[in-house]
Amino acid sequence: MLSIVRTHFWLKSLGTMGFTLVFFSAYIYLLKNPASPVVIMPLVAMDRWVGFEPTALPIYLSLWVYVSLPPLFLLTRRELVEYGVWIGSVCLVALGIFYLWPSAVPPANIDWAQYPGVAFLKGVDAAGNACPSLHVATAVFSAFWLHWLLPTVGLGRATRLLSAVWCVAIAYSTMATKQHVAVDVIAGAALGAALAWLSRARMCQRVTAAVPRRG
Repeated sequence: MLSIVRTHFWLKSLGTMGFTLVFFSAYIYLLKNPASPVVIMPLVAMDRWVGFEPTALPIYLSLWVYVSLPPLFLLTRRELVEYGVWIGSVCLVALGIFYLWPSAVPPANIDWAQYPGVAFLKGVDAAGNACPSLHVATAVFSAFWLHWLLPTVGLGRATRLLSAVWCVAIAYSTMATKQHVAVDVIAGAALGAALAWLSRARMCQRVTAAVPRRG
């Protein structure tokens, strides 16, 4: 497994950082410059069940670790580039929706000054670009790929279960930090799952066929 992680390590590391930088530039631009009036997302019963929980902030931030894991288990440049194209497609679809249909979560009626960590998050990533939740979309996309890739590097059910729990926790954290509402989470999960399955049809057969050389 370590030999796979080390293969093209700098491409994996620098590629992930470069992708994140480009994405955030577009994301923040749309956040600050909506092309049309911003729609406030509705609340549903699930939003009443999930209260504000400031201790969920580390889980929310852990997305950036989580989404960096699938590329570590890819072996060739072609696999890495194709994976980048697919997860980039998740982001592009969401950014297109944000441009055509800007959205935001309703005010939470919370004094953010009492929660400095969450207040900092709100200052950097205001609660716009809400639906679909890109946090959830990229987490779900990554969860599917980890589910498919972990067995190819000798990691079994326990690791896949941990990955699934981590993904669900990230989705929960988007609501617990009041960055998103339930509709955003559901839409983000649908987007991530749909693009993951499309990418599997194109890419995963070739990747998993390489199991012997990944052992």
